[in-house]
Parts: sequence; C-alpha cells; structure tokens
Amino acid sequence: MKIAVVGAGPAGIYASDILAKSGEDVEIDLFERLPAPYGLVRYGVAPDHPRIKQIISALYKILQRGDIRLLGNVEVGRDVSVEELQERYDAVIIATGADRDAPLPIPGADMAYGAADFVSWYDGHPDYPRHWPLEAREVAVIGVGNVALDVARVLSKHPEDIITTEIPENVAESLAKNPVTDVHVFGRRGPAQVKFTPLELRELGKVPGVDVIVYEDDFDFDEGSQEALRASKQQQQVVKALTQYASADPSEHNAPRRIHIHMFEAPTEIVGENGSVTALKTERTELVGDGSVRGTGVIRQWPVQAVYRAVGYYSSPIEGVPFDEKRGVVPNDGGRVQPGLYATGWIKRGPVGLIGSTKSDAQETIANLIADASQFSHSVDSDIVELLEERAVPFTTWQGWELLDAYEQKLGGDYPLPEGGVRERIKVVSRDAMTKISRGEEPGEDLIGVPGELGVPSAVERFDDYSGPRG
Repeated sequence: MKIAVVGAGPAGIYASDILAKSGEDVEIDLFERLPAPYGLVRYGVAPDHPRIKQIISALYKILQRGDIRLLGNVEVGRDVSVEELQERYDAVIIATGADRDAPLPIPGADMAYGAADFVSWYDGHPDYPRHWPLEAREVAVIGVGNVALDVARVLSKHPEDIITTEIPENVAESLAKNPVTDVHVFGRRGPAQVKFTPLELRELGKVPGVDVIVYEDDFDFDEGSQEALRASKQQQQVVKALTQYASADPSEHNAPRRIHIHMFEAPTEIVGENGSVTALKTERTELVGDGSVRGTGVIRQWPVQAVYRAVGYYSSPIEGVPFDEKRGVVPNDGGRVQPGLYATGWIKRGPVGLIGSTKSDAQETIANLIADASQFSHSVDSDIVELLEERAVPFTTWQGWELLDAYEQKLGGDYPLPEGGVRERIKVVSRDAMTKISRGEEPGEDLIGVPGELGVPSAVERFDDYSGPRG
C-alpha cells in the first residue's frame, strides 16, 4: 500500500508510526504545510512547557528511522490537491489538527485576541505577524484550560526567565517591554470543573516574581462536583493545588506580577472605546446540583486593557475533504471519511484530549484502514515528488529538518545568558530562511522575515476569524 498522511504533528506522526509497525507492506509519505515537523508541539505549546522536549524526542525517534518520508512546506489543497493525492496513493489520512480559536459568543468579542493566534506568535509561526501589541497592565484570559495557563504564564514571566527558552528574537524583544502587572483568568464553573492539569497548575506557582492568587469565595461543591472528584484523581489534585493557592497568606503576595484565577465568573461582555478594551463584565454563577451552573444576576466589571479568549481550538477545512462547519471536524465513522479517505486526531474528534488520546485515536483509524485494504484500488505508479518539482514547490525533507534543527541549536549555543550558559536553541521564524536552510542553501541575515513569504498566505489572509494584530 501507498499511504499519504496529511499533517506532521503528533496525530499524523503517531498514525504513520502505527501503520509502519503494522506488519503490512506499506510506503508512507507524511505531508506538512510548514517547513518543519511536529505541528502543535512546535507551534502551539508554550516554549517553557516542561514536556515539550520529551514529546519532540519521541516524535524525532519515529521520523529518524527513515521508513516514513517527510515532505514539508507542501500545503495539501494549495500546492497539491486531495484528488491528486488519491490518484497516487491507496489511501489518504487527514491529520491536520486544529489551528484556530473557537468563537466567544458575547458582545465585544471582536476586541478579544485569540489565544491560538497569540501562541502562534510567541512560538514563531512563519505565517503570523512579527509584532504583538503588549501594552496592557491588566489583562483578562477567558478559559480554564492549559492554553489559558500558557497565555497567563507567558504574559507574566519576566524577560530574564523567558529568554532561556527557544523564543525568537522578535518575541523576546516584545516580551521584554511588556508592562503587565495583573493577569486575570476567568472560568464560569467551579474548581471541580476546571480543565487545568495538575502539573501545569502546580508549575504556575514556580514562576519567579509572579504570585498566583486564588480566592476562597470561589470554592463550592455540589453533588455533581463531588461525583466528578470521586471519579477523577487528577481533578482531586487540581482542587488540592487550587486550595493551596487560596490558603496562602495574602501578606506573602508581594511579587511585582500576579496571576489571579477567578471561578464562578461567566464573561458576559467585553467593554471598549474606539476599538480598545477598557473592561470585562462577568456574571457571578452558582452550582445547581449536577455540576452545571446558572447565572445569579450579579454583574461585576473588571478594569482590563486586553482580553484573550482561550475557550478551545477549532479546525480548518481542506479543499476536497468533507467538513462539518458547526463542529469543526471532518465527519467520520471511526476515522473512515469516504472510501480511501480517513481522519485522525483533532480534525477527527475535536480539540480534546492529550497525547495519549491521540495515540489511541490513531490506532482506531489505522485498524479500520487496514481492514479496508482489500478494497483499495491500486494507485497510479507516479511519485508525488515529480509533481512537486514540476510545480517548483520548494519542499523540505527529514534530512532538511536535521539541518534546520542543527542550525537553530547553533543559534542558541552562540547566545550567552546573563547568569551563565547558553540557550538550547533559537527558532528561525522566516519561512524563506527555514526552507533555504533545510535545502542546504544560505538563508541570508534575516531569520525573522515577514508573513506571506514564498507566496504562502499569511494567517490574516487565511482566516476570516483571525483575531491577532494585523501588522
């Protein structure tokens, strides 16, 4: 079998790995629209996340084996169509993940920044603007998941602590001028319902020069909450961490920056003047018995100058592939979309679950693909590389990623830190520079570049609901 996998993030790599180890006689091509692999792990997770290195190390070992061919800087639906893949492969697996922010249906939401857009900026995604306006002293983050914690932590960290990560130079310069003093994280339900994971929540309290403030009035548990806690040791640990923050002596809160976690506060409106945020309105909520909440009618207005929505991710459609606009997924049955077309990961089931879920998800899809193998009509014996070269698509390969990987590590090794040592890597942002380095060419001096290089649409052009800075 010849199989094409679209998307070189964890979902696509794990699906390829499971298929490669299945015992079937198979050739696998892994397509990625960016010049570098790893998807959300490289461009959607905070750079100071402690488990990034472990995840990337595992993905690296899979691709390093050489039995999966990586074709980067190739956008399926633009550089090559799904139909053209289907002509050349027995089956196509869509594993493109979720790259947009879920909508926030409250008045004034158009003034909020999307967390996904912000994360893409500080992670050095080549298709996003190089500048982010960090001018607010007080910031609201709507959402109680790990992405909300990532946003709050990155906004709160002091320059000397964030510079040790792999952030690009333009990001480091902007964060160094960030005047923020208070970041407020809002959730409409209580401690038994928040979606933080224990590790990320505990690490929030280890950020130097930042206090984490949780309020005792925000602790309430109904029967539904108690049942949720009995069913989940992880949620018990989350409540324990929140309780420890809430029990801290207020006199110990003397750090120059603060992260406030507010529960039972449902955002109702973003208030602004002339397009600039001035406040966030919330309604106090209360539990009703089954773990859900209702509004109490008590409205509070919080003075903030910026709002970030971190209420979930949303996938983007691919031309030639069915797409459910309401749910933001490719409609499927156990990963089966159409004969010869499959889906896995967040594009299959929505943006929920961690890496472990992605693996089990891929196992289901691959099991169904193998079960269908006898029905495949044999593909045309034509290497896709010939078509890419004919169209002058400057694709990258695994060997090219190893060149770029080494280049970024050298950039970090040449950067001395004030307290000694060097950075492990510094990301190259420019799509043109990444591509040239990966293809063994000289990149020039500009490693930051601008969105839209190589004729690839920028995020501003790609997404009607883009909610970051335009310049």
